[in-house]
Amino acid sequence: AFNRAGLLRVGALDELFTAAETLGRLGTFPGRRLAILSNGGGVGRLAVDQLLALRGTLAELSPATVAQLDSVLPEGWSRSNPVDIVVDADGERYAAAIDALMSDSENDAVLVVNVPTAFTSSADAAQALTRTLGLRPRHHRDKPVFAVWLGNDDRATATLNAARVPTYPTEAEAVRGFQHLVRYRDAQAALMETPPSLPEDFVVDTAAARALVEAALAAGQQWLDPIATHQLLTAYGIPSAPVMQARDAHEAMDLAQPLLEQGATVAVKVFSADIPHKSDVDGVRLNLGTLQAVHAAATSIIARAHEKRPDARIDGVLVQPTIVRPKARELIAGIADDPTFGPVIVFGRGGTAVEVIDDKALALPPLDLRLSHELIGRTRVSRILKAYRDVPAADERAVALILVKLAQLAADIPEIRSLDINPLLADRDGVIALDARVAIAPSRKLHKGRGHPRFAVFPYPKEWERTITLSDGAPAFVRPVRPEDDALFRAFFARVTDDDLRLRFFQSVKHFSHEFIARLTQLDYARSIALVAIDPRSGDMLGAVRLHADADYDRGEYGILIRSDLKGHGIGWRLMTIMIEYAQWLGLNIIEGQVLRENSTMLAMCQSLGFKTRLDPDDSTVMVVTLPVQGVKVPEVPV
Repeated sequence: AFNRAGLLRVGALDELFTAAETLGRLGTFPGRRLAILSNGGGVGRLAVDQLLALRGTLAELSPATVAQLDSVLPEGWSRSNPVDIVVDADGERYAAAIDALMSDSENDAVLVVNVPTAFTSSADAAQALTRTLGLRPRHHRDKPVFAVWLGNDDRATATLNAARVPTYPTEAEAVRGFQHLVRYRDAQAALMETPPSLPEDFVVDTAAARALVEAALAAGQQWLDPIATHQLLTAYGIPSAPVMQARDAHEAMDLAQPLLEQGATVAVKVFSADIPHKSDVDGVRLNLGTLQAVHAAATSIIARAHEKRPDARIDGVLVQPTIVRPKARELIAGIADDPTFGPVIVFGRGGTAVEVIDDKALALPPLDLRLSHELIGRTRVSRILKAYRDVPAADERAVALILVKLAQLAADIPEIRSLDINPLLADRDGVIALDARVAIAPSRKLHKGRGHPRFAVFPYPKEWERTITLSDGAPAFVRPVRPEDDALFRAFFARVTDDDLRLRFFQSVKHFSHEFIARLTQLDYARSIALVAIDPRSGDMLGAVRLHADADYDRGEYGILIRSDLKGHGIGWRLMTIMIEYAQWLGLNIIEGQVLRENSTMLAMCQSLGFKTRLDPDDSTVMVVTLPVQGVKVPEVPV
């Protein structure tokens, strides 16, 4: 949850203060490569060990830097990172070595570690560092420097503090501070990243899935049966092995016969809603090639299940074709339920030893492909998805797409309380679910406000997609903004005049940075909505309206912008009416906006919609428009 919010998570109270000092003294910086300089080889190597333990990146020294250091350091110095300037280093040697590392483009930050010696005082070494930093050109001062002065020299600490160089008591804490900056920068960058688009064939059958779940709930079931589970996965495009139910060994033979005649082998598994893990009762037989083997397996499985679980209801066995994927990896993927955060997507190493191996990671839905790949990367099993020896790489994108589909399923069917796919086989040809179980229960709300009742991070509000008719009879498709709409907004802004941009943003806007557009496209759907009108023929964006609610869901602030060459087509009016409808649905009492006094067109439309207007007491060039929305009936066409 912290990662999704762009926050830095720490593991202990002392680390909290270290992180606060580091982030308070140093701004974010590009890169993650750390150069280490010390006058003691041992402590420098300890710093490297800590960096690698935290999955940091040790910088390489450029040939030019090595040559520069050769000219100022004694013969026999390390000639690599960490740079050991040798125990007898004086202030001049410190200064020369620090300057060389600060000038090296192969690193992004420098850690300087001082060990007390009889050759040079710690205070002199600190002065050499701060003096060198002060002499560097201003445009070269952005590279952060971290300092560790062992021995508690008060004069050295005072010198470093005066120069606002962050200091740490040990090399381990300094490296951790550096990694805090890297992780915080990565978390913030992830908030602004444009996710990749989903495949065009990403189509789900929500109605079919909902019908399966509602029928099971109406029958008083807490688990979907295996056949319904297979149908549920199929409705969301998740490949799964077909499954058939047999009440006894003779029915199992009848179901297996067509498969065996085709040359396939079959799997027979125990069928009981009371036995979530079939292997607990030795309830799985694979690669059965004859009818006699199927009969024997079914008989044995049913008897064994009754013996080991006399309390369980045994409904027979399941018959499936054996899926032969000899170089596939066994994974687990699914949906878990957290009492605080609601649905959570689970991914990790699968198989019968899943609890023992305990290699899994969690993520809050909704997910896009970038977040899914990040979730996969937080597990150890992600390493064997890559090629090794004679095993080709698995299709990681197919695995990531399964996680996206599970997140969408959790959003569409909140009655799904948990879903386990184990094993999910993955190889170079894609993925297939061999076994799955789904727990269901009536949905419950976790928060106030409208929208999805159980998500901590609100999913894309698909229910607000609709087609409208413009004044000239042309259709337009209206939908909520998505994070991947960066290019759509850039093309739209290119067709909006400078004056219209000024009227919308209250200032001249000449450059649309990625960060600027990310703030428009990456929304918290719990409190914000932005609706775009799109030409269904060309795919061009015609206009956009946005609404942001306060934390109490009492008031909301809106903004709207229409393409300059499309004014007078009724786009603005229709977007405003949908926005008002959304505010009513959200439970807001008042919506308001700020409009420049010179923007007579916008003010006239607001008055026609029933807004009250008044002069902003803090700015005589701005009008404040407000509308009590509950109970308001807005005309569908301009008046």
